[in-house]
Amino acid sequence: MTQPSVILATASYDHTIRFWEAKSGRCYRTIQYPESQVNRLEITPDKRYLAAAGNPHIRLFDVNSSGPQPVMSYDSHTNNVMAVGFQCDGNWMYSGSEDGTVKIWDLRAPGCQREYESRAAVNTVVLHPNQTELISGDQNGNIRVWDLTANSCSCELVPEVDTAVRSLTVMWDGSLVVAANNRGTCYVWRLLRGTQTMTNFEPLHKLQAHDGYILKCLLSPEFCEPNRYLATASSDHTVKIWNVDGFTLEKTLVGHQRWVWDCVFSVDGAYLITASSDATARLWSVSTGEDIKVYQGHHKATIDEWTKNHN
Repeated sequence: MTQPSVILATASYDHTIRFWEAKSGRCYRTIQYPESQVNRLEITPDKRYLAAAGNPHIRLFDVNSSGPQPVMSYDSHTNNVMAVGFQCDGNWMYSGSEDGTVKIWDLRAPGCQREYESRAAVNTVVLHPNQTELISGDQNGNIRVWDLTANSCSCELVPEVDTAVRSLTVMWDGSLVVAANNRGTCYVWRLLRGTQTMTNFEPLHKLQAHDGYILKCLLSPEFCEPNRYLATASSDHTVKIWNVDGFTLEKTLVGHQRWVWDCVFSVDGAYLITASSDATARLWSVSTGEDIKVYQGHHKATIDEWTKNHN
């Protein structure tokens, strides 16, 4: 079977990962994931592999294969892996876990290469576009910048004491970082280069986006320019799209019946895909706020997804 031009992958608490033909909504491959639920999915930069973050391991699957087995397993976390991502060349992977650590893995060698202690359950980790700093957010409300060159924590912020940082996102050009918390608040900072290599955070905006938890915040990609959006997915069943210029509300996406755990923009920022505890993923038009497609097939909460275009 030829690969669809645009693929969507979703994972669920029903212990499966599903691959969908994005345009038709047809599920064409299901991988059983019996060991645990999947907390997060991420695609490698070359679009060849899909990382599934579970409890307490990370498994790497071949996107273009039909085989059910992972091609690699990463096993030194001791609790739920909540964040996973890749360096831009795909040489290494980073992860964050409820065991309180951030880890770096060389994809060409077994085992964990580095470990950083956050001293609280890590909910979210993002890689700065400079590829030399990781930013993590934890259950105690700490945001930490890990300088990979100096191999140390270069900056620590606590936007709201004892309020868990649920999600972090960095603008593609490294100009902004947004942290979303359990009280429905987004904190926005300008990122400024200091005299050293260290990034400085300059407070820019505080956005009361939702009344419930924000489970995911995401800034739009480079090819969305000149429009810049912030998407916030919430326990209030909605996703809101904010214009970064002034942080005005552009659209509220209504249709999910339960908590919305995850969202991802299409490459050009014209579409948003969301995943919810109502066991569906939905494709939305950012310009109209309408849902175009519903992906149904999971039996429990759906949490993560990504899209890709085959060139």
